[in-house]
Amino acid sequence: MTGERREAPPTEEGWYALHDVRTIDWDAWAEAPQRTRDRAIDEGIEFLQAATTVEDASEGRSAVFSMLGHKGDLMILHLRPTMADLDALERRFEQTALAQFTEQDRSFVSVTEASGYSDRGREFIEGDLDDDSGLAKYMRSRLYPEIPEMEHVCFYPMDKRRDPEYNWYDLPFEERAEHMDAHGEVGREYAGKVTQMITGSIGLDDWEWGVTLYADDMTDVKDLLYEMRFDPSSSKFAEFGPFWVGRRFDPADLDSFLEGERLSTPWGEESAAHGTEDHPPATPEDAVEGDHDTAEDGHSHGEGGHPHGESKADHPHGDGEADDSQGDGDDDSDHPGSGGGRPPTTDSWSEAIAEVDDIETRLGRAGLHEGEEYEPESYGLIFETQRDAADLVDEVDGLRSNFDHYDTHVTTTVRASQGQTVLISVWANDDAAQTASGFLTDLDGIDTGARGWLGAAPEGEGDVTDAGAESIRAELADRGIYAGQPHGEDVYALVLYSTEDVRKLFSEVDGLRSNFEHYDTHVKTAVYDDPNSETAAVVSIWDTRDAAETASDFLEDLPQIVRKAGEGDGFGTMGMFYTVKPDYREEFVETFDVVGGKLAEMDGHRETALLVNEEDDNDMFIASRWDGKEDAMAFFRSEDFRDTVQWGREVLADTPRHVFLA
Repeated sequence: MTGERREAPPTEEGWYALHDVRTIDWDAWAEAPQRTRDRAIDEGIEFLQAATTVEDASEGRSAVFSMLGHKGDLMILHLRPTMADLDALERRFEQTALAQFTEQDRSFVSVTEASGYSDRGREFIEGDLDDDSGLAKYMRSRLYPEIPEMEHVCFYPMDKRRDPEYNWYDLPFEERAEHMDAHGEVGREYAGKVTQMITGSIGLDDWEWGVTLYADDMTDVKDLLYEMRFDPSSSKFAEFGPFWVGRRFDPADLDSFLEGERLSTPWGEESAAHGTEDHPPATPEDAVEGDHDTAEDGHSHGEGGHPHGESKADHPHGDGEADDSQGDGDDDSDHPGSGGGRPPTTDSWSEAIAEVDDIETRLGRAGLHEGEEYEPESYGLIFETQRDAADLVDEVDGLRSNFDHYDTHVTTTVRASQGQTVLISVWANDDAAQTASGFLTDLDGIDTGARGWLGAAPEGEGDVTDAGAESIRAELADRGIYAGQPHGEDVYALVLYSTEDVRKLFSEVDGLRSNFEHYDTHVKTAVYDDPNSETAAVVSIWDTRDAAETASDFLEDLPQIVRKAGEGDGFGTMGMFYTVKPDYREEFVETFDVVGGKLAEMDGHRETALLVNEEDDNDMFIASRWDGKEDAMAFFRSEDFRDTVQWGREVLADTPRHVFLA
């Protein structure tokens, strides 16, 4: 035991939450005159509909659930900006005729919470992040959450244990952060199946946190929490209260609820089967823009919470149990590669999805029209199937709740057209549509389809390469020099330069990298030091362009970033993956100095630097700047470069890749 006071993570609070559980006096209800019951139903529906249809999204959310078991019959969940708002709602319900037949069996008062175990979480709380950054948006989505279109709810309160042997509050800050980071790993496996909302209740209720889990299949909640029990964060340090389980229903069905009849969800299967888009989104537009890019709730495990489920993302991109941080790790947020969380992009379009010129006509026949459901310069997918529309809607809803995390998602819907069921998905660009197609074609009965631009394709859109870069690679290939793709061989590279102290910069990058590594699309992220300059480089390499763009949102928030490779005038090249065999390292550096001296004498050459990986001094990359492309190509055509390449085959462990930054 130590008498040292432990560091508490700072917190940011958002909306106040009230879980209001009511028990109905069924005997009194059965004995009441019909006119009394009619009045109770009318006033109950009026109250519940007003609460659940808040016009201004900034004013909160509400939902109503039919509870299962003996712990209550009806639960009303309110999220509002102030305690006064909750107080007014609670008293307003008591004034309805319906309230006369209910007793407030139990309740839970809390507030949505974001907390910073990571440096970046603290940056958000302290106001040091750009409000438009992906991370800031993600953190706000934790503070002002949507109530997703998922059928079931599971709520439970919890504490962190304070036993003599296992006292959470006596652990060092770093150890708690490690526990929560490991704890979040399990939640990522349930992306798209379970969505989490964590609220803090210290000083507000008898427990320290409340965990609200939403799911369409309650066995997913069971499986998730079962796995969580084996994690030390739960097995050693968590205490759980009672579990309340219910099914969400439409307030208009209150009379059916009281009569014991089958209930419908607020978004309604029938309307969904016909493609109406009146569903409230399942989660807030995530933090990680442009991608974000998880189709999960996937929030990334970073600042603000665990990607528990829809994911960065989700991805994204959490744990089924609360923690005193709510945000541990470094943002995910969702999540590059995904964003957050984001589904991995496929390498190429499936041959079963043909590119056509009449995609607008096909969507029009299915009832989707420009200006109403989509804007020009979008990219559309359409699949025809013999499947029952209602059955397909149920499966598509889960995907759509994930797709809604991404700014690139326009709409995904199921329509009935000319005796067939049609699945349509529209995206802002072809890359995002390609990613989505991989998930859509995993659905039963979705085998073949069509795709194409809705309106004219944006200039340059969809061109992964350009003629200039293609011609450069072809010329180098003719000379026996491997040049990779424009952004690297099958990869997309980001390079940013920072004047921050290298050790401090590495600490920041290491936190981001721990999140990036959750995504299959991540290849490598490292800090490279230039011994001849005060500027270090951060290199991040990804399998897909979307993932790289998502990562860029986070990398640009690193301290003291002064420029991004490819910006500015001139023509840049980077030689990557120069992994030198250890026995040749000194010789490699000496040879670079010789080549560098020759470069300095060449027309059009501006500068060339050899940068070394902070973690592995055998891993280097070479960055050059030229007045123009032809100046760079003059060097690549030279005998000196050819001799260097031949020598490099003997001393390098991997094939280098040359990246051109026009």
